[in-house]
Amino acid sequence: MTGPVSSADRLGPMIVAEMSGNHNGSLDRALDIVRAAANAGAHAVKIQTYTADTITLDVDSPAFRVSDGHALWGARTLYDLYREAHTPWEWHRPIFDLARELGLVAFSTPFDETAVDFLEELDVPLYKIASLEIVDTPLIRIVAQTGKPMIISVGTASIAEVAAAVDAAIDGGCADLTLLACTSSYPAIPDDANLRRMPVMADMFGVKVGLSDHTLGIGVSVAATALGASVIEKHFTLSRAEGGVDAAFSLEPTELRLLVEGCDAAARALGSASQWATPAETESLRLRPSLYVSADVRPGDVASHANVRSVRPGGGLPPADLHRVIGRVFRTGAVKGTPLSWDLLG
Repeated sequence: MTGPVSSADRLGPMIVAEMSGNHNGSLDRALDIVRAAANAGAHAVKIQTYTADTITLDVDSPAFRVSDGHALWGARTLYDLYREAHTPWEWHRPIFDLARELGLVAFSTPFDETAVDFLEELDVPLYKIASLEIVDTPLIRIVAQTGKPMIISVGTASIAEVAAAVDAAIDGGCADLTLLACTSSYPAIPDDANLRRMPVMADMFGVKVGLSDHTLGIGVSVAATALGASVIEKHFTLSRAEGGVDAAFSLEPTELRLLVEGCDAAARALGSASQWATPAETESLRLRPSLYVSADVRPGDVASHANVRSVRPGGGLPPADLHRVIGRVFRTGAVKGTPLSWDLLG
């Protein structure tokens, strides 16, 4: 099956394909990313709403540069990086329109009040707050005042900072909040995922939880699903080989399909702690071992290990009764393969 899975049929988390800067400056490529996300089975597509001027300053000094040792963006100025990575605002409507046409939820991450105003004009259904903006409580309150559901990534944050962000969202009027565990490192390694934070956040703040996953592959996201993730966000590209600011830690279409299927399977596999034997095990139950006549016997023969054995399938006395059977006398004859019953024994 291709295409998005409806929320009614979905047991796993909402899988969000994050486009970020993987459009590589081309609207056509951005639209192709949306199509590929839908075809891979994603449930939502997300972009980011900023310009270089709204997110930083055009200043070339050490404070405004990515550190030299950064694996992907070392020594680049923030202004230059964000100028390359941003999604032009005039692209938002065609991206959202196509996503909705294909059955995807389409939303964005705003980075300032002007972005929120713009996204409200486009009637986005929910908002995402990026990890670094978790300390921008005025922005969180502005987004919360829209009344839309909010997703907040907690990468870089202390528990106190998460609590302040949650308070700002609730004070602003947000009634539907999801916190995403996140390691704000690109790419991140599984050792730093600390997924056990998720149930702790759910209990501590009384909110839904999920994962913004910057690790390579899908294993960490599948594990997060088993810990109760309701949202999984992964960066998505058409091809890592084609490059781009986020390509190195983004999934390709085949991998995104595997992510959707893997997370759905993980959610279904959780099942119920009260369910033991299942209807699917009917045939296996029939084939469990029991006691059978293992050699032809005549009336008066004594039951022994030579003529009675515990073998598959079921149908005879339970194996636990073997010690009670040995030494008893056969009342009637029986051929090899007869299920043993007390009626055969004296």
